[in-house]
Amino acid sequence: MTRFVKGYRIQCLLGPLFKLLEALFELFVPLVVADMIDKGISGKDMPYVIRCAGILALLALVGLGFSVTAQYFAASASVHIVARVRHALFEKIGTFSHETLDSVGTSTLITRLTSDMDQVQSGINIGLRLLLRSPFVVFGAIIMAFRINADMAMIFVYVTIALFIVVYAVVLLCIRLYKKVQGRLDRVTELTREDLTGARVLRAFCKEPDEIEGFDMANTALMKIQIFTARVSALMDPVTFLMINIATMVLIWRGDVYVPGIISTGALVALYNYMAQILVELIKLANLSINIAKSAACAARISAVLDIDGAMKNGSVTELPDDDTAVEFDHVAFTYPNAADSAVTDISFTAKRGETIGVIGGTGAGKSSVINLIPRFYDATSGSVRVFGKDVRDIDIDTLRRSIGIVPQKAMLFSGTLRENILWGDENASDADIMRAAETAQALDVIEKKGGLDAKIEARGRDLSGGQRQRITIARALVRRPRILILDDSASALDMATDARLRRALTEMDISPTVFIVSQRVASVMNADRIIVLDDGGICGMGTHQELLGSCDIYREIYELQTGGASA
Repeated sequence: MTRFVKGYRIQCLLGPLFKLLEALFELFVPLVVADMIDKGISGKDMPYVIRCAGILALLALVGLGFSVTAQYFAASASVHIVARVRHALFEKIGTFSHETLDSVGTSTLITRLTSDMDQVQSGINIGLRLLLRSPFVVFGAIIMAFRINADMAMIFVYVTIALFIVVYAVVLLCIRLYKKVQGRLDRVTELTREDLTGARVLRAFCKEPDEIEGFDMANTALMKIQIFTARVSALMDPVTFLMINIATMVLIWRGDVYVPGIISTGALVALYNYMAQILVELIKLANLSINIAKSAACAARISAVLDIDGAMKNGSVTELPDDDTAVEFDHVAFTYPNAADSAVTDISFTAKRGETIGVIGGTGAGKSSVINLIPRFYDATSGSVRVFGKDVRDIDIDTLRRSIGIVPQKAMLFSGTLRENILWGDENASDADIMRAAETAQALDVIEKKGGLDAKIEARGRDLSGGQRQRITIARALVRRPRILILDDSASALDMATDARLRRALTEMDISPTVFIVSQRVASVMNADRIIVLDDGGICGMGTHQELLGSCDIYREIYELQTGGASA
């Protein structure tokens, strides 16, 4: 992740530099105080005391200026660096294949884009300000102590070594613990996302108590690991205070022995001040170490995502030929990641240009799995999928998907206007193009009821009915004027009359796309040029409606169940 510092190296250098200058001025304060006591107060020289007070005030003002400047550069660098990391992570996630997204999980990606990023930003900010300052003050105070009295300065050396050992041990343990904390947070985020998204289903089945119990278990597990981690990190302050206070007691006790002639009162006060500075800085360093441990754990999680090679290898073909065969499956098999069994096996068929292909089968038969291989949402495990004569793995992904109009099984709309949602299909489409696509999709009445193309809709189209959402998503796919149109059970919420008008309008389109209609309703596919019947991931029948009634038992059973045994 260090590559994201490029462009902000000056801020990353100036922040610590000004902080070190502030620390340097702070190290002179005990010396001035010592002179004030030994020369001004002991000698009753009030002008000298006033001059020393003025010097102290000047050191404070200059130190304040350096501190504010350091804070500005540290904040600027941390905000801009994390903004670049967040953008890069979001862009990286956008390149992930469906397979990678399935294996990584949505909830953990959300956590890494939000909570982990905030923690990294905080760590960079604090690190730029204190990571060098605290050790500089500690070692500077030790050096100043040796200048005053080498024998007593050894107390500083011993306590500093002991404290560094304690801090290092706690930090190592905390890094591991914070990784576990973020992992448990992923689980809580996942459950929250599922429950909020499926709130209606939960209420419909009265599953709230079960989900509350599951969330409570995950939340309790997160709480326990957070409490344990907090207890470990909380050991830092009392241990450092104890060790520093013991060292201060030893310092004062030994100083009392030396005061009569070997060390002055001012020098002893200076040593005490340096010990106090070490105490403050080591406490800062201890807290900084905890923050750095959190940030390091979060940065490792972000870096792990950035290191994933989850993008599909892009093809080089940028022009699709005008081949008569639009889609061809050649002994295709596909298995989802980490799945025990294949989703589809030995799928072979061809779809000619302008044909309408129906795909039907029971739940889990593999209909969506087959269709998802055409736009290359997944790659076939074996066999090949060809579009217009070219293997989809050899075609540039943008070129491939721009030639395909996809209406997914779950209609997904985004907050904005109807026009903005439909223009996802073709950002250069005119209003006339949009209205023509809407007319084919039977969505004109939706647009009129909402008040026109500039009508606002909510995220996921919550203010639209299921049928309205489906028709708008169909219009979004049609405005692209695709060569291949995939309707993945996208008319399930439409009434029979609207579904029939939609299918008739599709056959009257001037672009004559190859249409794939995936459905569980025989009425949606019975007029297709060819129907593919899937069962348990394989093709158990292929042909026209009439042919399948006589040759495919599964198709005939589906037909009779849905029509009550009426004749075709």
